[in-house]
Amino acid sequence: MVSETCGATNFSTGLGVFKPGSILPWHTHPVSEAVTIVSGIACLSIQGRAYRLTSLDCAHIPAGVAHRMQNDDPLCDLVTHSAFGSANPSRELVTETFPFEGRGSGSPRSTDPESIVRFNQNPVYELSENAFFTDLFARRLGSVGICGGYGRFLPGASLPCHIHDYDESITIVKGAATCLVQGRRYEVSDCATAYIPQGIPHRFVNTSEQEMAMIWVYAGDEPDRRVVENDYCSGQLAWTD
Repeated sequence: MVSETCGATNFSTGLGVFKPGSILPWHTHPVSEAVTIVSGIACLSIQGRAYRLTSLDCAHIPAGVAHRMQNDDPLCDLVTHSAFGSANPSRELVTETFPFEGRGSGSPRSTDPESIVRFNQNPVYELSENAFFTDLFARRLGSVGICGGYGRFLPGASLPCHIHDYDESITIVKGAATCLVQGRRYEVSDCATAYIPQGIPHRFVNTSEQEMAMIWVYAGDEPDRRVVENDYCSGQLAWTD
């Protein structure tokens, strides 16, 4: 969804759809990857350690660590959201075999390179009125070069106009959002993704009567934003930074 093709630097994001029973075989990446489950049930095996992941659970896999993904639901598709610490991600297939160790819904041990965040056990904070956020991966949670999370917006909710010192990817995974970028207005839904370059004023507003939710990713280790006047997003003020 976001990569060097649209001008992104240092990160990329994408969606994967796995039919029932399908497997992405053992592979590695030369950069860090964070995988978030959008819907479905996944079996993520990391060097033989098999974890069961459900909706909005997130796993971070460091560069060079072999892993594979399988749809464990016999009836429904598995949809995943991946973020990489490179604007041009690649993968290398691995022929090595690993001894199976079932971890189920458990957590990695302190000696394991991966990290897993269980959505239903993670803190939720109200970043703006009726806008509730959960951090899924960041430097403090074990990721390298990227951070991201889940935002839930009640009808009418939004964040104020703001900018970042790094590029951002926002994928709307529930409902619909209105994206305002320097006077330009976009309607975004159904896993459509907005790429916002660093330093560009923007905001997302839930103008519908239904809840809206997003997965956001920054090309930085920790979330950070600078609030500016809302008129920069609406276009009433010209942004000259």
